[in-house]
Amino acid sequence: MNRLDHRDPLVFDTHELGRRPGSMRKVTRTLEAPEGFGIVDVIGVPEKSPIELELRLESVVEGVLVTGTADAHVEGECVRCLEPVEFDIDVDFQELYYYPESDERHRARTSGAEDLDEDSEEETYRLEGDFFDLQPVLRDAVVLALPLQPVCQEDCLGLCSECGARLSDDPAHHHDAVDPRWAALQGLSATPGDEARGEAANGRRGTKTSDTREGLAENQEK
Repeated sequence: MNRLDHRDPLVFDTHELGRRPGSMRKVTRTLEAPEGFGIVDVIGVPEKSPIELELRLESVVEGVLVTGTADAHVEGECVRCLEPVEFDIDVDFQELYYYPESDERHRARTSGAEDLDEDSEEETYRLEGDFFDLQPVLRDAVVLALPLQPVCQEDCLGLCSECGARLSDDPAHHHDAVDPRWAALQGLSATPGDEARGEAANGRRGTKTSDTREGLAENQEK
């Protein structure tokens, strides 16, 4: 078991409670967010951004009951249009940190349950001396408060599948769709001989125009 670093801002001292059930202490602390407070590559609390904590530490028979709130700023990107998304969250949490001897008794009771499945076994936290680590509890509370599919706005239209344009900026944006079954026929609207006949006709019109101009010139000379 790794010993707690008492200098860590997410490690708290309960010595003042003195293991007296009913004794209580309030703690307010602002700290920098550790790495990994969020959903990877989706949304989360930026590392080193401030988190404001308000805690109530209450001594009970089995250990210390920690109740608190955390305020933090969240950043990510919209899953529809990939635009930046950011907002503030306010999460609540509560966890019982067992005294080591109480935790052993708790584990002994739960291990005797015949129908207890390993995957459903309740995770417990324990005090190390007079100290407890809030980080795993706080991380779980923050992650559970985050949207799995964040959007910049509820009615975001996303991106155009053809060119990637943001549709919310131009709701009338569209492309003329061509049925692929007819695309091959677009070049066959004229019969094979039409182009040659058109060129010949243009040639004849050009010859007639030239003859007319020459006739007018001869009449003027006369």
